[in-house]
Amino acid sequence: MLPRKSIIPEEFVLPVITPGLFRKPRFRDRPEKARFLTKSGACNLAHKNIREQGRFLQDVFTTLVDLKWRYTLVVFTMSFLCSWLLFAMVWWLVAFGHGDLNPNRVGIEPCVTNVKSFTSAFLFSIEVQVTIGFGGRMMTEQCPTAITVLIVQNIAGLIINAVMLGCIFMKTAQAHRRAETLIFSRHAVIAVRNNKLCFMFRVGDLRKSMIIGAAVRMQVVKKTTTPEGEVIPIHQIDVHTENPIECSNIFLVAPLIISHTIDKTSPLYDLSFNDLLDNDLEIIVILEGVVETTGITTQARTSYMPEEIQWGHRFVPIVTEEDGVYSVDYSKFGNTAKVAAPRCSARELDEKPSILIQALQKSELSHQNSLRKRNNSMRRNNSMRQNNSMRRNNSSLMVPKVQFLTPNGSQNVPET
Repeated sequence: MLPRKSIIPEEFVLPVITPGLFRKPRFRDRPEKARFLTKSGACNLAHKNIREQGRFLQDVFTTLVDLKWRYTLVVFTMSFLCSWLLFAMVWWLVAFGHGDLNPNRVGIEPCVTNVKSFTSAFLFSIEVQVTIGFGGRMMTEQCPTAITVLIVQNIAGLIINAVMLGCIFMKTAQAHRRAETLIFSRHAVIAVRNNKLCFMFRVGDLRKSMIIGAAVRMQVVKKTTTPEGEVIPIHQIDVHTENPIECSNIFLVAPLIISHTIDKTSPLYDLSFNDLLDNDLEIIVILEGVVETTGITTQARTSYMPEEIQWGHRFVPIVTEEDGVYSVDYSKFGNTAKVAAPRCSARELDEKPSILIQALQKSELSHQNSLRKRNNSMRRNNSMRQNNSMRRNNSSLMVPKVQFLTPNGSQNVPET
């Protein structure tokens, strides 16, 4: 059989498919920059070529707490299992030295009853360290060595229990677990506040338990070069933040907008809208405080890249009063609204204050035009509705024509 021809001619299909097959690859104009701090707060830093690995063993407890859960559980299991096996070997040697393993020995009381093999010695070791005491195996007064081994194993078991249980407790109560409910807005904004350009972001707490003494710090991280030619790949510059209240700490009972005024001391003073997109910097935000329920100091972190900063936007309000209670709508936590803001730098705005006035006047005119268009559309819609309603009323009030038949068969139409 001959193959069925396609409905679309080949001379049309090939010119369309061929450019897609041999299309040139697309490259980004700007390569993606590595973040110093991820959005979740983890440091994007890899440690390589560490020669002094023994320093980690000098602080075993911190090393165990920093390990991942799967490694911690393996260490937890192996520590108990190895201690049971070690003392099982010791109990087997005690029984072997006293001659308790000899089946032909009769009439002499053993050091530990019913310990006749390594398996029974292992079971006795578990009973001693975990204090189970089934009663089938018990120690007698015949061997002072067995009493010493019993004391040593009890002390070693208590130390292992304290270290491993403390490690498990610290891992479950780590400070970064509480930081999971401290949230930051995904985008930061730059807008005019009090006639000044301000860098703003929103922070909130999802739990009802408070963060005592919460404080917010900001840093700008960028690559700089000194006048001597030294390249600093991670140059950290502290940024002053203005809290909503006149205090160094914030009362984080509801989401707050943290603001930084871009003035002469700010590293963002010379950045305009176009310069910000082409600049290689990262703004790090750190929130610290004490957890009210546990008393542990916690820290939540995030960062903002230039593409995550919205110029000329403002956060929408999310706190409302409903039935005498303040309500927070977290679905609008990161929502922003576009506002009037000059796209020049803060330095140019200080040198030419008229730029801000012109921007505000332009935004006022655009706002008035939008209101005028809205009013016109509303009037047009209202007039159309009124016309439609009048037509319906007129159609319902019209008198129908009635025809009467006379005895002669002619029709008489009454005058209306």
